[in-house]
Amino acid sequence: MSSIDLKVFNELKDATGADFIGELVQAFLEDAPAQIAQMQSALGGHDAESFRRAAHTLKSNAATFGATDLSGLARELEMLGRENNLAVGNRLQVLEEAFDQVKNQLNELIR
Repeated sequence: MSSIDLKVFNELKDATGADFIGELVQAFLEDAPAQIAQMQSALGGHDAESFRRAAHTLKSNAATFGATDLSGLARELEMLGRENNLAVGNRLQVLEEAFDQVKNQLNELIR
């Protein structure tokens, strides 16, 4: 199962150039764990607005690379934050697992 929509990824690669796509991917792979950590911290501090902002950023960035499942999970969490509902259950863990799959696939694509 592919974590990345290759059509979206290849369109981005064509638009940015093969050299620059690697830099974009690396920036995303460095930023996404920070967004996830922010979400965890916001969850612990009952800060729905920080949680929502981090989820929104992750959603948008994931969508840029065609990581549709990861983007969808982040969108779901963003909506919970918007509703001031931080009863997210195991969704953050599911999001982290989805990110790991995306990370592995993106690393393969930029080799």
